[in-house]
Amino acid sequence: MIITFLGTRGYVDITSRRHKHHTSTMIMHHNKRIMIDCGQDWLKKIFRIKPDAIILTHSHPDHAAGLAYGAPCPVYATRQTWHAIKDYLIDPELRHTIKRTQSFKLFGVIITPISVVHSLLAPAIAYRIEAQNHIVFYSGDIAYMPKRAKQLKHVTLYIGDGSTLSTPLIRKKDDRIYGHTTIKTQLAWCRKSGVERAIFTHLGTPLIQADGRKLSATIKKIGKQRGVNVRVAYDGLTIKSI
Repeated sequence: MIITFLGTRGYVDITSRRHKHHTSTMIMHHNKRIMIDCGQDWLKKIFRIKPDAIILTHSHPDHAAGLAYGAPCPVYATRQTWHAIKDYLIDPELRHTIKRTQSFKLFGVIITPISVVHSLLAPAIAYRIEAQNHIVFYSGDIAYMPKRAKQLKHVTLYIGDGSTLSTPLIRKKDDRIYGHTTIKTQLAWCRKSGVERAIFTHLGTPLIQADGRKLSATIKKIGKQRGVNVRVAYDGLTIKSI
């Protein structure tokens, strides 16, 4: 698998040269391209990008609003996400409903939706993406993940929520939490599950404003303390999953 970070900015007003577009990631396998999320920054660009398939983590505008005028390919989302974006001009024949924990295959890639906690109004999922004996875990926006040991088992690369480095953006309502956990917490998950590589996208305002070199050094130091090789993604970064 070849992974390209098309955009790495969270749902914040500030932008930078390295983090200009809303978070979206492209997985390429056997010359087919699977796009994860399509936020509003991509509204007038998605038909030029022409992915072969799009999978959505949830319905927040920075993850789905780029499809408001339609889609150039099949789109895969949960029932809750489809309900939230029911007015988007996506051809009914291109709408595919997926179930949490039920794997499906796209172009030789096995994709398993995983329930995570992020929003009360826009329930989110993460994905285990498996091809050629490598497993990428794509967390999208996340506050908490149940059964982490199971979900991160044998994962070779964790792609996580970079909204905040060390201060949780967590709120609580009626004993239910929502929001974004920290990079430090996600690295602790990786350490406990034996995940040796991690990359963080969907950056929040403080991380976008930070000096790139200093931020990279800080996060690498935190990762080293936890035995994880970690880096920060930027728009246009391309890597291999191995």
